[in-house]
Amino acid sequence: MGKDVIIACDFSSKEEVLSFLDKFKDEKPFVKIGMELFYAAGPDIVREIKQRGHKIFLDLKLHDIPNTVMKAMKVLANLDVDMTNLHAAGTAAMMEAAIKGLTREDGTRPILIAVTQLTSTSEERMRDELLIERPIDSVVMHYAMNAKKAGLDGVVCSPLEAHKVHDICGHSFVTVTPGVRFADGEIGDQVRVMTPAQAKEIGSDYIVVGRPITQADDPVAAYRRCVEEFVG
Repeated sequence: MGKDVIIACDFSSKEEVLSFLDKFKDEKPFVKIGMELFYAAGPDIVREIKQRGHKIFLDLKLHDIPNTVMKAMKVLANLDVDMTNLHAAGTAAMMEAAIKGLTREDGTRPILIAVTQLTSTSEERMRDELLIERPIDSVVMHYAMNAKKAGLDGVVCSPLEAHKVHDICGHSFVTVTPGVRFADGEIGDQVRVMTPAQAKEIGSDYIVVGRPITQADDPVAAYRRCVEEFVG
């Protein structure tokens, strides 16, 4: 599987995201559309960005009863996205229902990945606020194995955990890793982070990069720097 940089397009309007993507004259970056943009602009923004030639990771993190998630995934399957996700905490039954809903009549479907623990979640927060006593590493690996057993293609995880996920679930099991920052940049509200070069070394398949690109003085140059450091 080829590595790729996914730009987190966390904008609040159609105008903002299209203005940002207009800066890219020579590339068609893989982009992530999250809750903020999807709730602001609706499904049409997915269609429009897709028509421009971009691959899309639709990051809505579904988590509900299995039947509701299955029906929602049937809708998302018609948007022709390349990747989407759900929370592994929703149980194996929910994940299996998601695959059933996401699979089209011709047998094709987008890549489906599960969120293990958010990169803003520290072990202390997990223990004190979520009452999960196990070490965060053990929890992430357990969620990853549950996702694999349910038939998913991979997980969202910290780059710190990517190589361990591959060790346990196999190297064909996709790791999508946010929490990536340049060595000379701010880490923001992430607490488990790596640079693009470190993420490459440790085995991430995709890195998700937001503010270091979207808020850079020269977003195209920042994107190219990410690609150079991560893909080479």
